[in-house]
Amino acid sequence: MSVHPRLLLRDDPGRSVPLDPRTPLSIGRDPASGLCLSQAQGVSRHHALVRVSRTRAGQWLLCDLGSANGTYLEGARLRDCRPLSDGDEIRLGLQGPVLQFRASGSPPPAASGALGRPAPPPVPKAVAGQLDFAGRSLPLDRIRSAYVRSRRRHPQAFSWWLLLCLGGLLLLPFPWLFWPLQLGALAGWILLGSRWEHLLEVTLQDGLAYRHRFDSLETALAHRNGIRKAMGPAPASGRRP
Repeated sequence: MSVHPRLLLRDDPGRSVPLDPRTPLSIGRDPASGLCLSQAQGVSRHHALVRVSRTRAGQWLLCDLGSANGTYLEGARLRDCRPLSDGDEIRLGLQGPVLQFRASGSPPPAASGALGRPAPPPVPKAVAGQLDFAGRSLPLDRIRSAYVRSRRRHPQAFSWWLLLCLGGLLLLPFPWLFWPLQLGALAGWILLGSRWEHLLEVTLQDGLAYRHRFDSLETALAHRNGIRKAMGPAPASGRRP
């Protein structure tokens, strides 16, 4: 069994490519690509690259190489290199093939408990073709996609900090008031600006979307992967866009 992460084709899980931290994996129609997709629709000659981060050990990144039709990570088009998480889906172009990133070294639940680590978060399970999500029962055969979006919980924190700093200039003649206000505003900006929330969005075939917010990215990804596992491989006609 390989110790390295892998990229696999979503619609053909038997076809996969191991990732080597020493060698970036190029993806495209070029025969010299590490993952050559010469017949795939919408794939450029040099489309994308998967490599290890130079600043964060063990973190894999996905980079677009200026492809004509774009590279999409979890439904969002790449503008620069973005980190990969276990189960992430990579689409090459709007109508191109979909790859899945599979990380390695994830211990089974029993092993995690034996080492005193927190148990993995529970994942949603389907019962009789129905998935319980955010208090609703969704038919599995109507689910088109499941994506996780991460965003800052307080995106306006910087604006608040800037207004307080500018307003605090009125207190400049009174340093015993000015400096505590500036330090308090800076601490508030750091505290609020560092908080993120993660939205799991499940979209049905008719375009109706349901969302659930998680504080933990790990929990959000575990739920997303559980939903995708329950959905199973997409049929040849393409259940998921």
